[in-house]
Amino acid sequence: MSQPAAAPFVIDAAQVRAALPALDVRGELARMFASLGRGEAVQPPQTLALFPKQAGDFITYLGVLAEAGVFGAKLSPYIAGAAGEPPVITAWTALMSMQTGQPLMWCDSALLTTERTAGTTALAVDQLAPREARRLAVIGSGAVALAHVRHVAPLRAWESIRVYSPKLAEDARRQAEIRALDARASVAATAEACVQDADVVMLCTSSGKPVLALDALTKPALITSISTNVALAHEIDPAALPSLDVYCDYRHTTPQSAGEMVLAAREHGWSPQAIVGDLAELANDACPRPAYARHAFFRSIGLGLEDIAVAHALYAHLRESR
Repeated sequence: MSQPAAAPFVIDAAQVRAALPALDVRGELARMFASLGRGEAVQPPQTLALFPKQAGDFITYLGVLAEAGVFGAKLSPYIAGAAGEPPVITAWTALMSMQTGQPLMWCDSALLTTERTAGTTALAVDQLAPREARRLAVIGSGAVALAHVRHVAPLRAWESIRVYSPKLAEDARRQAEIRALDARASVAATAEACVQDADVVMLCTSSGKPVLALDALTKPALITSISTNVALAHEIDPAALPSLDVYCDYRHTTPQSAGEMVLAAREHGWSPQAIVGDLAELANDACPRPAYARHAFFRSIGLGLEDIAVAHALYAHLRESR
């Protein structure tokens, strides 16, 4: 007689926060992208489902990580608030076994999403930024921006890490938090001052429209950009894409979801075929790195496989701890 399946772990935000220091997020992501490039993982497109009567939506992030023997999905809803109330945004990941088909874990993914987003950008910076890069600029000052600084600070011998956000001027507590992250970190007074002479510019905002004018950059640089819930969100002008060396997290899914890519293809003659490479290819040395005759642009949308990889790392840690 077969044994009953063990109950899955149900992990809340407090338990995730306690476990985070034990997780090698960037290492897990690096292994996952290498597996994806070798055909040992599957990344379906993300799907958007709308709630009736404009009440919100939810995005489903799917992934199959055969090397670890797991598959699953992250569900991220955006629930419209009542008049004058902010929306409700959550994220939960279901992790399941490829051997038994049984659920292994159901976990709050808000913190894991922040960490995997920053970890993915860090992989891109490590793969794409010049080894001699010394000046790092960050646009944004929220939790995701600070996580980016934490993940990227060790990757190069940065001489300066400048951070800018319009909200920072009147937020002494956040300014102190930024300076405490790294001795090289400082707060810039303007976006232009932040990106002057930058080798790498990380855009870490929730904006749905451009936050960086490329003519503010004084030399060819690596620009990284992330996603937000705003429809067709983009942190640079879509018209600029044809003039950039474009990279992304996964070329088979990102162009259908990244706002500036959709708009550039629709309105500015850009094609996804122009993407130079993605993280799966970079992890396997299957595409060229930038020559920096012009700016390089890396765009991530957040992949289900990233969620599955960090959720599996959390599950393995918790299982070993019990």
